[in-house]
Amino acid sequence: MVNMTAAPRRDLAATLQEFGLERDRMRAALARRAGVSHTDLDALEHLEAAGSLTQRELGDRLSLTSGAVTMLADRLEAAGLVRRRPHPADRRYVVLELSAEAMQRAPAGLDAYHLAIADLVAGLPAERAEIIGSFLEAAAEAAARAAGAMATES
Repeated sequence: MVNMTAAPRRDLAATLQEFGLERDRMRAALARRAGVSHTDLDALEHLEAAGSLTQRELGDRLSLTSGAVTMLADRLEAAGLVRRRPHPADRRYVVLELSAEAMQRAPAGLDAYHLAIADLVAGLPAERAEIIGSFLEAAAEAAARAAGAMATES
């Protein structure tokens, strides 16, 4: 468990970067184990987090063209990892959602990672969890703004 009292002013930006790099390394191993590309894994993670997305929404999140996201969706559907469903409010669109098979095919080490994170969260006092949660939300928003700015600059 992380010692929360030692060096309380440790460089948080460096720590956040270190976490990101190690998570990227874990995700590369996960993609290899699952037999999917990094982009496929990114799509699956977005669908896991959002529940379902239109192809346009997924393409925006992944910075993919409409043609590329169509090929991605075709590939994931053919692999049995996603399903296309009619959009509930607009029949011009379809939504993509994870299939039950996708959840069952998660590599073995993923559960251990999720349990380790859950244990870390459970061990935090409520006030620290709130502060850390706020920090991570703000960091995610900063990353989203930077991604959006970089996407419009190209």
